[in-house]
Amino acid sequence: MANHKSSIKRIRQTEARRVHNRYFARSTRNAIKVLRETTKKEEGVELLPKVTALLDKLAKKKIIHKNKASNLKSSLAIHVNKLQ
Repeated sequence: MANHKSSIKRIRQTEARRVHNRYFARSTRNAIKVLRETTKKEEGVELLPKVTALLDKLAKKKIIHKNKASNLKSSLAIHVNKLQ
């Protein structure tokens, strides 16, 4: 266990950030899964901007790396463009 007040506070902050980041990363992964499972072009076109915005927010807050966000957005766009 930590002995210094500053390290005890750091542990509290880290845990709070971990839970916060985990929630947003999980909800984004669920949104990506829903988009990948769509088979209709209209649904995909409607969901793509929302998922893209979520990925951009995660990258901006450094929850995920910006290149990972770009790669995911690219693959999702390809998926939506292939739908009929």
